[in-house]
Parts: sequence; C-alpha cells; structure tokens
Amino acid sequence: MSGTVKRLLAGALTPLARWVATVGESARRLWAHARLRASVTGSVDPSVVIMGVAEVRGAGRIELGKNLFLYPGLYLETQEPGRIVVGDEVVMSRGVHVVAFQEVSIGAGTLIGEYASLRDANHRFGGGQAIRRSGHEAAPIRIGCNVWIGRGATVLPGVSIGDGAVVGANAVVTRDVAAGAVVGGVPARLLKPAP
Repeated sequence: MSGTVKRLLAGALTPLARWVATVGESARRLWAHARLRASVTGSVDPSVVIMGVAEVRGAGRIELGKNLFLYPGLYLETQEPGRIVVGDEVVMSRGVHVVAFQEVSIGAGTLIGEYASLRDANHRFGGGQAIRRSGHEAAPIRIGCNVWIGRGATVLPGVSIGDGAVVGANAVVTRDVAAGAVVGGVPARLLKPAP
C-alpha cells in the first residue's frame, strides 16, 4: 500500500476510530461500575469513576464515598467481620491493594499511589503450626483526610495516618504518622515534621 493511499485511508478512518474508542471506553467504565455495585454490600454512587473492573474478594463489606477515581487493577478484600470505608474524593491508582480483617478507613481527599498496599492483618506464625493455617492478627488502619500515600508504599496493621500527612514512595509504615508529617523509608521514619 502506498504512502498516499495510507494517508487517505487513515484520514478517512480516524474520526470513526475516535468514535469507536470513545464508545468502547464508556462501555468499559459502565461495565466496571456495574460489576463493582454487584460485588459490594454498600452502594456505589454514580459519581464514582472506575477505569477498569475491580477485583473484590471476601465478604464485600465495602462503603464507598462520592466522586472517587479508581484506576485499573484495584484489589479490595474483606474477611471475617472486616470492612473497608472510603471517603469522598479519594483516588486509588493502578494496582492498589486494600485488605481488611477488621477495618481499613480512608479519609476524604486521600490519594493512594500505584501498587500501594494497605493490609490490616498479618499471618500468625510459630508454635509448630503451618503459617497458612495459623490464622491472622488484625488491627484497624485509619487514614486521615487529604493524605498522600506514594507509589508502592505499604501501610501495616494498627497504623493511623493523620490528616494532610505524606507517605513517600515505597515506604513501609509500621507506626502512626502525625497529621501534616512527611515520612519515608523502610521502616518509615520522619522526614519532615508537621508544620
């Protein structure tokens, strides 16, 4: 095919291709929204934008706020009496994992970077029993409002992060973070105190 013919065909087909892409994207988002509504016990407000089907496991005890922006690869799991509570205006980037055996609460306006993990339980171990069958120890995770959790960060059981705090990329948060503080590293340590 000559370059001239290619240019002519591409020029003629480009508007159609754009229209098909727009309709296809809208259909994918609508399907993802419907799947999320079917998977959780709480409601899913029409203002929630979900870019791809979320993987929801366990009991589905999940409460979602309004105006959320949820990227593809989101994983939400609730086990035993656990629940996940997400405030309004939260953004969860690609590949975020949230697992609750007790409760994980995420305050309004919080941004969670790609592949971050919030898990309120760890496996028990020791005593001669296989780790897989030893059960879990759980403690709630509380994330305040307008928190920024960087890409790849891990928040462990029992941690509270105060309003306006920042958790650096790839940090492992093992203890509470004060409101407005900036933490980073493994384990996370204070990089900048609250103003």
